[in-house]
Amino acid sequence: MLNMDFSKKVVVRTTEEDWVPSPAGGVLRKPLAREEAERGHATSVVRYEPGASFQRHEHPLGEEILVLEGVFSDETGDYPAGTYLRNPPGSGHAPFSKEGCTLLVKLHQFDERDRSTVRIDTRNTPWLPGIGGLEVMPLHEFEHEHVALVKWPAKEVFQPHRHFGGEEIFVLSGEFCDEHGRYPAGTWIRSPHMSQHHPFVDEETIIWVKTGHLPIEAH
Repeated sequence: MLNMDFSKKVVVRTTEEDWVPSPAGGVLRKPLAREEAERGHATSVVRYEPGASFQRHEHPLGEEILVLEGVFSDETGDYPAGTYLRNPPGSGHAPFSKEGCTLLVKLHQFDERDRSTVRIDTRNTPWLPGIGGLEVMPLHEFEHEHVALVKWPAKEVFQPHRHFGGEEIFVLSGEFCDEHGRYPAGTWIRSPHMSQHHPFVDEETIIWVKTGHLPIEAH
C-alpha cells in the first residue's frame, strides 16, 4: 500500500525519486500510489529502455497513459510523446518501445461503465479558451470525472476554488504554484475531496489535470 489514503494530500517530485525495477526487464517505475505489488489501483511514472517490452496483460478496470517522452507502442500502433491513451476495462495489450519512452500510467481506476477507447495526439490538438488567460485541451470525461491539459500563461493567477471529488495534477512543463508550495515539472499532486487552493504561475506552465474522480466518502 502506497498513498492509498485518499483523504490526504500527496505531493511527489518524481524527478527526485529513484527508478524501481518492474517484473519486465528494461521496464522501470517510480510508484506514486499503489494498492498491491502487481495488481489493483496504481499510479506510476514508467520508463521503457530502448527495445524493452512487457508481456501481454489485461486491464480489468482500465489503463490510462500519457506519453511524456519517446515513443510507446503496442499492437494497435506507435504513440509519440504527447499522446494520451485510455484502454477501457476488459482490454489488454502487449506494450513495447523500440527507442525507449517515459509514461505517466494509471491502472485499475476506471468506472466499469466507462468503455471509451481514447487516442489523442495532444501535440496536434487545438487549445480552447479557458477561464482568464488559461487555455484548455479536454481529453476525456465520464460523469463527474474530467481530464484535460491546461496551459497557464506567465503570471496567471486563478480564482480560489474547491475540488469536489478531488483533483490530480502532473506538471508537464514550467512550475505550478499555490499558497501551499511550488511544484516544478515532474511533480505529481493529488488533493482530496473538498480540498481548496489558490493557484498561480510565474512562468508559462502546462499541467495534466483530472478532477471529480476521487472517493467522496474518504473525506
